[in-house]
Amino acid sequence: MNNLGSVSRVLAVLSLGATLLEVLAYKFVFKRDYGWRSALATLAVIVGRSFTRLIPLALVFPGAAWLYEHRLFDASAHGVVSWVVLFFGIEFLYYWYHRLGHRVRWFWLSHAVHHSTNELNLVAAGRLAWTSQITGAYAIFTPLAILGFTPETILAGYALNLSYQFWIHADWFPKLGFLEGILNTPSSHRVHHAANLDYLDANYGGVLMLFDRLFGTYIPERDDLPCRYGLVHPLTTNNPLKIVFHQFGPFLRDVMSARSLREVWGYIISPPGWRPDGNSETTEDMRRKAAGAKPAETGTPAPVYEAALP
Repeated sequence: MNNLGSVSRVLAVLSLGATLLEVLAYKFVFKRDYGWRSALATLAVIVGRSFTRLIPLALVFPGAAWLYEHRLFDASAHGVVSWVVLFFGIEFLYYWYHRLGHRVRWFWLSHAVHHSTNELNLVAAGRLAWTSQITGAYAIFTPLAILGFTPETILAGYALNLSYQFWIHADWFPKLGFLEGILNTPSSHRVHHAANLDYLDANYGGVLMLFDRLFGTYIPERDDLPCRYGLVHPLTTNNPLKIVFHQFGPFLRDVMSARSLREVWGYIISPPGWRPDGNSETTEDMRRKAAGAKPAETGTPAPVYEAALP
């Protein structure tokens, strides 16, 4: 873990340097205004998130220590092969972790923080929730422990996956030719952060677009459809506390207004925007309405794993 700390410090310095260069590029190359207020709000969110390091690994990856004690393999004995397995294991589980973050409202409470910025730049990569480590979302990575990876190793792999994603938070970076649709590029990630109806719920991969291609959630950026960043209903505040907790108030109001346990469960596990009366604003409902179709009759929660693409 000491080595991980050293790597983290080096990555932090490189990220800061890259961000400062981007600020200069905005002024002298792109001739664009830089969103200072949003950036400062994001920096405040980053500072607040630093305290989540105090959360024990046992809570972040519940059961991982026990699974590691009963592991099927000893990853350290397999050299390069074990690192390949770890990379693809984290990439696969990250895809589903990320997809659930968009498709299950309980997890969206935290993940919406990352999508709340209306500008996409390098500092936006750090706008991450304070609550994601206590909502149970990271439990999806726990099964890697039974393959012989320690909880610390899993955390390090996840952190490196996130570190790769820093540079793709740029709205000025050009498309990368044949790499589009293979790697998670700035173009692919612009689509992921876009609130345009045609772009919603797409491109969940961390480093690769492999699982998006396999599971039908890959959408390429279109030259005729510029990305509008942020939430479907834009968040305009730069108050870091409101940014972090803006989803919790509406969620609690919905749960308190539920008329049955079934409705409570629906508000928790259904996609953001779901309502028991059928007057929903899920991605699917908005696309149906845009196409002129009648909203679906939904007396029960919408399917969580339903493909979010036309």
